[in-house]
Amino acid sequence: MNILFLSSEMSPLAKSGGLGDVVAALPRALREAGHDARVIMPLYKRIKDKYREDLEFVRWAMIKLGWRTMYSGLFKMDYEGLPVYFIDNEYYFGHDALYVDYSFDIERFAFFQRAVLETLGEPLGFMPNILHLNDWQTGMVPVLLEAHYKHHGYLQELETVFTIHNLKYQGIHGRERVQDLFELPDRYMSESGIMKDGVPNFMKTGIQYANRVTTVSPTYAKEIMLDYYGEGLNGLLGAQSWKVIGILNGIDMESYNPSTDKALSKNYNRINWRSGKEANKLSLAKDLGLAAKADTPLLVLISRLSEQKGPDLLLRIGDELLEDDIQLIVLGTGDANYESELRLLAERHPDKMRAIIDFDEDLARRLYAAADLFMMPSLFEPCGLSQMIAMRYGALPVVRETGGLRDTVEPYNKYTGEGTGFSFANINAHEFLFALQTGLDLYRNNRQHWAKLVRTAMGKDFSWAKSAQKYLDTYTVILEETGHEVPGPELKTKED
Repeated sequence: MNILFLSSEMSPLAKSGGLGDVVAALPRALREAGHDARVIMPLYKRIKDKYREDLEFVRWAMIKLGWRTMYSGLFKMDYEGLPVYFIDNEYYFGHDALYVDYSFDIERFAFFQRAVLETLGEPLGFMPNILHLNDWQTGMVPVLLEAHYKHHGYLQELETVFTIHNLKYQGIHGRERVQDLFELPDRYMSESGIMKDGVPNFMKTGIQYANRVTTVSPTYAKEIMLDYYGEGLNGLLGAQSWKVIGILNGIDMESYNPSTDKALSKNYNRINWRSGKEANKLSLAKDLGLAAKADTPLLVLISRLSEQKGPDLLLRIGDELLEDDIQLIVLGTGDANYESELRLLAERHPDKMRAIIDFDEDLARRLYAAADLFMMPSLFEPCGLSQMIAMRYGALPVVRETGGLRDTVEPYNKYTGEGTGFSFANINAHEFLFALQTGLDLYRNNRQHWAKLVRTAMGKDFSWAKSAQKYLDTYTVILEETGHEVPGPELKTKED
């Protein structure tokens, strides 16, 4: 099967969040199973500057974009075995930032989507069966495909999957400008077409016109049909619930492996995890200027500091939490107000807390390895990867029961000793505090249950193989429904 992923991000080439991680991992999982998965994305300045010698020029063309006629270059690079194509245009993508200005971004990704469709087939040297679209930056592709290609007898073999990574960001702009950029007939400019509340909406269009819509966890697929999580699109999603599927993201189990991770002070596994975590905790404490206390529980938060991630809940209970005999480390950047408030909290408790306002991959890995409890009190979380990584390193997550957090963290059962972490239901700071205190009590007073939770968490399989199989099943259903031959081998898991 041939699958082409369209995305504004791919880690580590260009990444601002989980979208980049998914687009880096899922195509590889499909390729490992014998399918031809490739990626196409914008040629951002950072990629051009770093990989200039590795980029292979394929062709150039002029793309009509409303009244404009714009240069579109096509480049290719083999990145660690994954074929990646790039759409080049200095005006649109020659910027230091991935996302520049919301109004301009509408035009930039309008150009990207139109340019991609013009490359398919002979220019690309690759004809996909499935276009796998990701978030609003690619949401107009299904309607473009219908209006400009299939309606005129072209690209009839192409079908689409649209993945919602975060419903909050939708790509909304005025009718006149969007209709100009995409040259869509008036029949599409309605509430039954691409409009939502009187204006074009890229996310709504992807949901409306794609063959299938996927989200990055089963619970999030259900949540977005509710008013609270639906961001105004819950009615449409409910009406089209037959084509909405929740497929949990995975993590790179080889990269995130405490027994081989070179960033750690001492490697460890499910057998010797206790001594391994102790060594990493003491090493980290020394480097950060905290007291070296092997038996003092270490709580860690690694996050983008935005309202979605729930820092308000931590700030609300921070002083009360730090009255306990614990150590607390926060790593992340984001909203300036949260950065400032966390620094102030750390200044009030200099012997117990550090607020590291930075993004440091190696330090993050050391924190996972040293932590006893990992905090993730998100208001909403489409999937979340950090809680899976934390479990891989034997740090038990304390999470709110939402989205992928609910799907991946099994709450501790005090009667059976089963579970992989701790959870709370409502957006309430003291519910969060009580969940943390439950974990702290278990750590101090029931080491047998604590050890059982750690070993269970470290043994969880969050690999991409399972998720890739579900995506392949989705592609297969689409091709069968639309009367296409289903090519390629069945995807097999490592166990098979």
